[in-house]
Amino acid sequence: MVDAALLQTLTPEVIGVLGRRGADFAAAEDAVQDALVEAVRVWPDDPPRDPKGWLVTVAWRKFLDATRADTSRRNRELRVDAEPVPEQGDAVDDTLQLYFLCAHPSLTPASAVALTLRAVGGLTTKQIAQAYLVPEATMAQRISRAKRTVSGVRFTQPGDVGTVLRVLYLVFNEGYSGHVDLAAEAIRLTRQLAARIRHEEVSGLLALMLLHHARRAARTGPDGQLIPLAEQDRGQWDTGLIAEGVDVLQAALARDRLGEFQAQAAIAALHADAQTAEETDWVQIVEWYDELVRLTDSPVARLNRAVAVGEADGARAGLAALSELDPTLPRYTAVSAYLHERDGAPATAARLYTEAARSAPSVAERDHLTLQAARLNTRLRG
Repeated sequence: MVDAALLQTLTPEVIGVLGRRGADFAAAEDAVQDALVEAVRVWPDDPPRDPKGWLVTVAWRKFLDATRADTSRRNRELRVDAEPVPEQGDAVDDTLQLYFLCAHPSLTPASAVALTLRAVGGLTTKQIAQAYLVPEATMAQRISRAKRTVSGVRFTQPGDVGTVLRVLYLVFNEGYSGHVDLAAEAIRLTRQLAARIRHEEVSGLLALMLLHHARRAARTGPDGQLIPLAEQDRGQWDTGLIAEGVDVLQAALARDRLGEFQAQAAIAALHADAQTAEETDWVQIVEWYDELVRLTDSPVARLNRAVAVGEADGARAGLAALSELDPTLPRYTAVSAYLHERDGAPATAARLYTEAARSAPSVAERDHLTLQAARLNTRLRG
């Protein structure tokens, strides 16, 4: 039985070794994928004493074979003499380099996510396609285009950590589908990044993921129906993940270099700290949303802040905050429906819930909003 987790961990390190030997990114990644296939075939009967060294040797041979078969590259200089397996410090640099390469600004978000999962995460094209519910051929084309885009990139200065974090956050927000748990994979990759770079926002994102993931089991009912935060069974929350997330966040905040992911994690921590919905410290949550808006000026942050204001200062105050925003914002109508219901206007709320359901981004959310409208309409008829 091959240790899949070990292969995933070694993948970026081996790609890095081939890159230092002269292979461009696309060729190195292809060669390593071929070596991984060979490992799955050979290792169960003949496990290597040095898995990383084995992968480097086989991947390098695959690269040389492919290069020699390409007549346009026959004159290319290749360093074929033996090279020792790099020390841990080199491996760290290689892996960091791959993070930045896969999150290169020239890539679309979808391509950056796919390439990160392939090169850094060690997932196969088939696994990534299953996770995103697209044909394998489609995902293969997306990854191939992404590799061509970054194949000539050379690193002369540090990459953009913020771009890497946004790619990882995109992976996390995909949640779970097919046979790959992308939320768990995003946490694994962010842990890996946090172990390689001391950066407050890396820790902030890791804390945010852990705190959100801790509530996963309580978010949906037996039939897949959406359960709002206030109605969740908090006994199903993972207290271990919550404690870890809070510890990671506190260490990041202690460095006094606040960023948007730390602010979001602080809001999630306040929700996690409340034993019941009624005990939620909404005043402090509003203060953290103020910080988040100051950092990002994000319309989504302002929308969520309006909900928090409605909880802290009353529905009228929440509606006043909402009125300052663009009504075409996603979920604006759903928030308006909720605040109108809290303000004692069930007929308006029912109409808005129905309207929001028509533009819901998911089936689960559409069904939830439809049920809210039906609940109020039933009450109005009674």
